[in-house]
Amino acid sequence: MKLKNLTIALIAATVPTTGVFAAALDRSGQSISAFLQPNNYFEAGISVLDPTVEGKEAGTSESRKNIGDMGDDYYFPSAAIKLQLADKVSFGLLYDQPFGADAAYHGDNVFVSNSSNTILGSDSMAAIRTRTIESTFSGLSAQQRVGAYLQSQNVDLTTAAGQQRLANTLAVYNADAATKAAIDAGVKQGVTSRVDAGIAQANSTLGKGNTKVEVDTQNLSMIFGYQPTKNFNVYAGGVYQTIKGNVSLRGQAYSLYNGYDASIKETGGTGWLAGAAFQIPEIALKASVTYRSEIDHDVDVDESLSALGALSLLGPTGATTAANIANATGKTTITTPQSVNLDFQTGIMANTVAFANLRWVNWKDFSIQPLKFGKVSEAVGGLIGKPNGFNLVEYSDDQYTATVGVGRKLNEQWAGNVSVGWDSGAGNPVTTLGPTEGYWNVGLGVQYSPTPSTFIAGGVKYFWLGDAKAQTGAQAGTNQYVADFTDNNALAYGLKLGYRF
Repeated sequence: MKLKNLTIALIAATVPTTGVFAAALDRSGQSISAFLQPNNYFEAGISVLDPTVEGKEAGTSESRKNIGDMGDDYYFPSAAIKLQLADKVSFGLLYDQPFGADAAYHGDNVFVSNSSNTILGSDSMAAIRTRTIESTFSGLSAQQRVGAYLQSQNVDLTTAAGQQRLANTLAVYNADAATKAAIDAGVKQGVTSRVDAGIAQANSTLGKGNTKVEVDTQNLSMIFGYQPTKNFNVYAGGVYQTIKGNVSLRGQAYSLYNGYDASIKETGGTGWLAGAAFQIPEIALKASVTYRSEIDHDVDVDESLSALGALSLLGPTGATTAANIANATGKTTITTPQSVNLDFQTGIMANTVAFANLRWVNWKDFSIQPLKFGKVSEAVGGLIGKPNGFNLVEYSDDQYTATVGVGRKLNEQWAGNVSVGWDSGAGNPVTTLGPTEGYWNVGLGVQYSPTPSTFIAGGVKYFWLGDAKAQTGAQAGTNQYVADFTDNNALAYGLKLGYRF
């Protein structure tokens, strides 16, 4: 069937754009196919994504404006070297960027600040205003009400004459219903004016600009393999991973968090991987399963919330709570998820192989709650039935991805493949910072080998992105959402260079 060497060409051709747009923050797909190449091998590549993610305000949003394309283009490189140190021992270094996000909202919608934004939605804000006015007024004694009334009339209560007038007016207030009603009305109007001024001042502290997110990770995997026979390969190794990012929340969708900024300083963490592979080169059969562990990152997050002082509107201890949050210090733990990759290929006819990749990522147990973000969420959580607070980002489901395809060697220099892919997404509704729910895609790859030891591979994939309802962190775990994203797509393409030696 001429398949003994065909596996080398076709595996290389399938890799560009693998996993380039997947659920949650998944990017590279974390392939180890380079490590499973025979003899000594090196490759370097780059993948690019051009998404279109548009939607419309919906759900709890008080308007129904269109939302323009919020998915930014991005690219990420990869590289790998595999060395056969001895007949039964191999070593590999693999570099990729496994997880990330790159998005920004624009235009006039609930994810972009404007002068009409308020700390809370109109219904919630009206309820707090009424409650604050009533509780403030009810807490005033008769003497305080009369004193406030006289002060509004420019009476100086620090003088003897002022105190005498206070006593006289208080006596009339207690004895005459009409006087009491008039004074109460005036005092209540004064309380209303002060509350409204406080709300206006709080609204003026909201952020300016647009919601945007950028998260980048880098992985360096060091793998050792042992081949007891030509058919089996067991391997394991350590993984060093870095993470950094920036998040800005803006617009009416985020209420009190309109003006929240978080900068995640680049931090490293370590994990591990292990797997096994089986192959029969004569029929181009190869199967492998690889497990990657979680990786913990204890990061310093530089957080700011311009509207933090608005907590004073929520009760008598609000100002103290805001001060305590502003002074809070500590690290935030971000744990990137564990995953399993299953790869399979086999010859099906002369010069032709079928291949498949299955991937599971444990996004259901993933969340991000920066320190101050979490403390604010606890302070306001009681208003929305979440007294323990909520996360900046979380996902409700694990991610499952499947890719199947066929590759063919056309001649000694050219090979190609076609593929179909599916991704389950990580739950719906999903975070506003990545509002798509899985995908279907079709892909085309081609490889040119100018010499037996070198190749250039390219690939392109078109994605039909799954419709998604987007929800804020405060809405996670409920059916509430603030926007609906439908009929979106993405185009991905990649290039790879390889050398066998």
